Amino acid sequence: MAIAKSAVLILLFALACNADNALKLPRIAGPDMFKNKNVAKDVLLPGEQIISVMDFGAKGDGKFDCTQAFMTAWQKVCHQTSGPARLLIPQGRFLVSSMYFSGPCTSQTPVTIQVQGYVMATTDLSEYENGDWLIFQKHDGLKIIGGGTFDGQGKQSWSYSENCESSADGSCARNPSSLFFSDSSNVVVQGIRTVNPKGFHIFITKCTNIRLRKLKLVAPETSPNTDGIHVSHSDTVIMSRNTIATGDDCISMIQGVKNVFINRLKCGPGHGISIGSLGKYPNEEEVRGIRIQNCSLTGTTNGLRLKAWPDKYPGSASDISFSNIIMQNVKNPIIIDQEYECYPNCKKKPSLVKIQNVHFQNVRGTTTSPLAVDIRCSKLFGCQGLTVRDIDLKLGDAPTTSRCVNAQPIFAGLLMPPPCAS
Repeated sequence: MAIAKSAVLILLFALACNADNALKLPRIAGPDMFKNKNVAKDVLLPGEQIISVMDFGAKGDGKFDCTQAFMTAWQKVCHQTSGPARLLIPQGRFLVSSMYFSGPCTSQTPVTIQVQGYVMATTDLSEYENGDWLIFQKHDGLKIIGGGTFDGQGKQSWSYSENCESSADGSCARNPSSLFFSDSSNVVVQGIRTVNPKGFHIFITKCTNIRLRKLKLVAPETSPNTDGIHVSHSDTVIMSRNTIATGDDCISMIQGVKNVFINRLKCGPGHGISIGSLGKYPNEEEVRGIRIQNCSLTGTTNGLRLKAWPDKYPGSASDISFSNIIMQNVKNPIIIDQEYECYPNCKKKPSLVKIQNVHFQNVRGTTTSPLAVDIRCSKLFGCQGLTVRDIDLKLGDAPTTSRCVNAQPIFAGLLMPPPCAS
């Protein structure tokens, strides 16, 4: 009996020790609810109820606090309806504080939120104890459409913004994102605008099968840490025909991101398209399967960038391609930086992040940097399987150059700047 009890105790101890690892299993995209469907077309489903926030006391005057009216209307749509239903935010200016749009819904999915009006965030940061402004979680089938606008009214909060990206210890607190999606699948966000967020415009984490289409995300070039679309721990994210002009990365992707397709992005001003920083935290999930094509970048402070910390934690990024990219007056057009926040004269131990199978093809336009292709990889691993093909980046009449450190890319086709010296 004592032996049996000991065996049970050992088993329970092992399960407890592995509980955290079980929770950290990477997300895998399941069935795609919107596959082969015309998501651009909005059609009322048979019997679909339209439930307006106005029916629950909202006032579109831009002054009245409509938070409770929005929350009550959402409860009706999501949790008190069995058939198809949509939440309508009609024309008007609606002031709301932080709130959850939580699922799963009892109504037939996908649930639609139709935003025709102008939704404004309250400005008092003490109201954002939830961490973000509008929080969408635990959904399987959600559409946010309608051509309306989400205004984060972030100007007052920008002076309190901390640069969490460059914080080495990860202790800083970021400003609230405007639209935050977590633990959800089969989500379409289409045809809406976000302006002046306190933090990120859109934050996606722990999600699968996400589509972001025809969005317009706008903030001043000087607004700090206002990434357009920030993605982590997610599988199968499709972004198409979006326009982003903001104060930080147009699109940023960090650990645990897989199978991302970005097409026809217009980016700028901003900090370009960024993968990383990687290797910042213990037990990071890999980044894999990123395809970026047919995009334009104008006046950005970086172009196409991968970045990883030296002297920190392991990680990996692989199977990444950038193709058919047009640049206009872009600084640092192509950069792999495994000395993040340490360059120049970095004396730290090399990065533990493995980078492999990264491809740059048909990147052309103008740059403000004499060093147009800058590849600085880990001395420990180098960068494996890099290709640089058909690059044409001009700096007026001045020559542009390439640099390769701990990497031997395969160069091919038309090349300006010339290949790195071997």
